[in-house]
Amino acid sequence: MRKVAVIGVGMTMFGKMPERSLVDLGTEAVRAALKDSGVSPKNIQVCYCANYAHIVWCLAQEIGSKVGITNIEMFNVENACAGGSTAFRGVWYAIATGMYDIGLALGVESMTTSSLAGRAITSETDLDGQLGLSMPARAALRMKRHMAKYGTKPEQFAQIAVKNHDHGSLNPYAQYKKKFTLEEVLNSRMIAEPLTLYQCCPNSDGAAAAILCAEDKVSQYTSKPVWIAASVLKSPGYLALQKDITLSNLTEQCIHEAYEQAGVGPEDLDFVELHDAFTNSELYLYEELGLCPVGEAGRLVDEGATALGGRIPVNPSGGLLAQGHPLSASGVRQICEIVWHLRDQAGARQVPGAKVALAHMEGGMVFGLGSAACSVHILKG
Repeated sequence: MRKVAVIGVGMTMFGKMPERSLVDLGTEAVRAALKDSGVSPKNIQVCYCANYAHIVWCLAQEIGSKVGITNIEMFNVENACAGGSTAFRGVWYAIATGMYDIGLALGVESMTTSSLAGRAITSETDLDGQLGLSMPARAALRMKRHMAKYGTKPEQFAQIAVKNHDHGSLNPYAQYKKKFTLEEVLNSRMIAEPLTLYQCCPNSDGAAAAILCAEDKVSQYTSKPVWIAASVLKSPGYLALQKDITLSNLTEQCIHEAYEQAGVGPEDLDFVELHDAFTNSELYLYEELGLCPVGEAGRLVDEGATALGGRIPVNPSGGLLAQGHPLSASGVRQICEIVWHLRDQAGARQVPGAKVALAHMEGGMVFGLGSAACSVHILKG
């Protein structure tokens, strides 16, 4: 397998923008990534585009035609929240295996104009969901189980929202730049007890793009490549949560393979961007990613270890909670954030001296069933 680097990234603001089309959002992100990379549109050889909430025929081709990317192999993919990271892996694989030299990964979503806006997401095969165990309820159930099993406190979950909104206030691309106190988070409207409104990610619109390049071509475009040290994408067996509802064996599979590919361990990471659709998601991912022993994530929160300035900052972007979560865009957006930090270009939220970072996304985690996907990428500056 050839070494592959990210040589350019770009994204839109995230927010509620129902007046903007998918093509408009995607075009802005791609143009920004092309400008950042110095790559001409005619030099792009392959494109993967992720979208979940709309039925748009040949979206990659439509966006490509607006920026001069035509007559190439293009793929349109859907993997729920992991769609963007799936697109990124697709381009990485095409280049790493020698098929192409330069490619484009794109994720774009408009949740505010989709049929899913304001609805709990379930599928016709998700019997639990049809009976009311929808996404927030699942999160609340896992949250209560962690509290019962390990003594985790509601305040520890809520503090994650405080932290991520603090980080988001420093991010010019974030949907929400407002800080919240612990009391405001805990006293916000109850969604699924004990999960409150400010502990849930918002509906968002936006797009993000990345340009990937084979090692032998990198020097033509940049002296600051960000190398993809690991790329892993997994789907579960019949049960995604086999051991315990507080732990996902799917993430466990991904993270072990990713650390092995990259030749690093959790102790080598300078920061992490992970899937915090709800505050409990971030907390139990501390354990699944090996940032702390199982059952001790609450302690990590209390120590401030995952805040900017802490031992292992998590979601310096503000995460899905503050940055926003246009489903298929989020996985590529994480790559943009990591690239900016590894280049020392992240401004007020910069993790000083960052050299190694991890991106984690999971999608379609239907409680008790195997309709899910998880990706882990490790990048090095």
